[in-house]
Amino acid sequence: MIDKVKIFGAGSIGNHMAHAARTLGWSVDICDVDSDALARTRDQIYPSRYGSWDDSIGLYDTATVPAGGYDLIVIGTPPDLHMPLALTALEERPAAILIEKPASTPLSDLDQQVHDRALELGVRVFVGYDHVVGQASHRFGEYVATGDTGTTRTLDVEFREYWGGIFAAHPWLAGPADSYLGYWKRGGGALGEHSHALNMWQHMAHLVGAGRVVQVSAMLDIVSDGQAEYDRLAALHLVTENGLCGRVVQDVVTQPTRKWARLQGEHGHVEWIAGHEPGADAVIHATGSAPGETELFHKTRPDDFIAELEHIERHVAEATPSPLDLSRGLDTMLVIAAAHRSHREQRAVRIDHQQGYNIKSLTA
Repeated sequence: MIDKVKIFGAGSIGNHMAHAARTLGWSVDICDVDSDALARTRDQIYPSRYGSWDDSIGLYDTATVPAGGYDLIVIGTPPDLHMPLALTALEERPAAILIEKPASTPLSDLDQQVHDRALELGVRVFVGYDHVVGQASHRFGEYVATGDTGTTRTLDVEFREYWGGIFAAHPWLAGPADSYLGYWKRGGGALGEHSHALNMWQHMAHLVGAGRVVQVSAMLDIVSDGQAEYDRLAALHLVTENGLCGRVVQDVVTQPTRKWARLQGEHGHVEWIAGHEPGADAVIHATGSAPGETELFHKTRPDDFIAELEHIERHVAEATPSPLDLSRGLDTMLVIAAAHRSHREQRAVRIDHQQGYNIKSLTA
């Protein structure tokens, strides 16, 4: 059972997680290296989203926050800090650690070390790809499991969303160059920020028994603006261990937003759509030439994070595998790293999973 939570990072995701944890009745401490960020949380972000500040939430400088005694540690910092903080957090022996997506950076050299240490200590580590544990994704999986669509022919996922909304939620940032978002090497750009799409593609591939991604061909639209360098568009073609071919597109320019997935089978298809209508995701399924049937799943944004934490608590208690497990998040990082290399070298890149979670896994 989870009762006490520590959150690294007082930005947008830290506030989302704090509210979700408090909704579940858990005690929460938030820490950050920036005192201004802590003040924004107390005075602006949290009350503007949730009505008022919750005085039970502890606010700490990262240097003075208590160590030990937490059931769940949430890492909601920029991605280039995720793995170093995870290594430290593991030594506190919480029941679980939740790392915000993306799990790390394309050039991280700590991923395997974190993975191995977590197994050694028996600490569950999750990565925050919350879309794959939502109601609509669960329903998508149920339809696929019926077998009505027949043999899977292809799989497509798109997360195409102008990132102006991100900066609206972070008004203290003038633009991409002011944070990790403008630097692909730090985990930003379209590939990092909208990696929900890639992770969902991998999740759905597992649902149909296609295995892990082993080949990546990518085209990126790279923007260089002063010191900032990021991909505003990423188009990936993927092949799995069992031969499933498909496509992922992520960008930070599309308006209106399109977050969509489609599994095309021999006898029918299933689609997943985020925000199909205001306040509702949808799953559309059809077999043969019959018209598609649409099922709506109503929710709010806070509901996403509450469901995510409930999912984590349940899987920790039951000691059962989860699509949020660290291994899945690190599989996504391998594909992100392969995509950058594929674009840079203008060739398909293979992933040798026997080499572990590091750059050595990327081969010709």
